[in-house]
Amino acid sequence: MSSSSEPAAHRRPSPAAILLVPVVVALALTLFAWPSARLAPRDLPIGVAGAPAAAAAVEQRLAQREGAFEIKRYPDEAAARQAIEDREIYGAFVATPGEAKVLVASAASPVVAQTLTQAAAEGQAAPMPVEDVVPASPRAAALPSSVLPLLIAGIVTGVASSLLASGVAGRAALVVTGSVLAGLVATAIVQGWLDIVEGDWWANAAGLALTVAAIASVVAGLNALLGPPGIAIAALTMVLVGNPFSGIASAPELLPQPVGELGQLLPPGAGGNLLRSTGFFDGAAAGGHVGVLAAWVLAGLTLLFVATLRDRKRAASPQRGVTA
Repeated sequence: MSSSSEPAAHRRPSPAAILLVPVVVALALTLFAWPSARLAPRDLPIGVAGAPAAAAAVEQRLAQREGAFEIKRYPDEAAARQAIEDREIYGAFVATPGEAKVLVASAASPVVAQTLTQAAAEGQAAPMPVEDVVPASPRAAALPSSVLPLLIAGIVTGVASSLLASGVAGRAALVVTGSVLAGLVATAIVQGWLDIVEGDWWANAAGLALTVAAIASVVAGLNALLGPPGIAIAALTMVLVGNPFSGIASAPELLPQPVGELGQLLPPGAGGNLLRSTGFFDGAAAGGHVGVLAAWVLAGLTLLFVATLRDRKRAASPQRGVTA
């Protein structure tokens, strides 16, 4: 019997499918390398404080870099410091008739702190003094490396909940249990052992658990609704889009737009910045990130509920036919 008569299921894909390899390589490199290769300040929120005349001169100089900074005025250095600690701005230029200095927060973004330090030195005979208002230890540089393990934990938790339980309640319970355990273990490692973050231990654990739960819920929901393709969709979205667009290694405002904004609407970006807030800023500006993660949890649970209703209707349909 000729190969042309073989069932379609047993036929090999065309050798031309190998052409997908460069497409995949191009897509992966673009998603991962392009944002990092185009880092530049884009409406980066910073402050200018001090005497009106001196502050106006600094603001005018910064405004020459069109589109780079979103400048906010503060009456004095104390107000600018408070804005940095509240995560309203990344840093501030303090100008007085006698002296000028730069306030940065390396805990918010070491890359931004370096950018502001360089901006302070441009066109100056002597560089301005730089003060790190919210410093981070050199170990904090490992924080971006924590994002991918959280993604993996979320995907594994979502898949495990689908395999080990059925129904909305059972799967949701396993998602919550697995996420809480993952958050506790992750905090024990990144804070208790490696000293990557500081702050309240339980607040960090809650933020990490919520991040894992956001990913796991969507994985479990899409798996229940679409099967294995749902897992692939969720995993690829989080890893290929959410991870490189998170801006955790730099800052969302340094990425090409709308990449930076989109990244903060996905669990990796929201979770990473939530950890910065709880780990270094006593939870300042954490509300928005918590809202994003909670929305993903709710979306995943909704998908689980919809899939369960659909399966019940399908199971009941033959019985109706037999009864009739």
